[in-house]
Amino acid sequence: MKEAKIGEAKTNFSQLVQRAEAGEEIVIKRGNTPVAVLSKYHAPTARKPGRLKGRVKIHKDFDRLPDDLAEAFGLKS
Repeated sequence: MKEAKIGEAKTNFSQLVQRAEAGEEIVIKRGNTPVAVLSKYHAPTARKPGRLKGRVKIHKDFDRLPDDLAEAFGLKS
């Protein structure tokens, strides 16, 4: 992981962006304190509802707490 102070990052921004595009992470520091990370952008993947339909089974007793836990939470006396 490369580290660059803010002044160096300003001067060499294009080169740092190229390195980030190649997959390297660059830590930007103010003095000796890390303040930011320059890294490759990854577009969020779109969620597709129902992709696991028929592949996930929720058992009938899913919402039932065991007696000792129900008692611990004050749901059973």
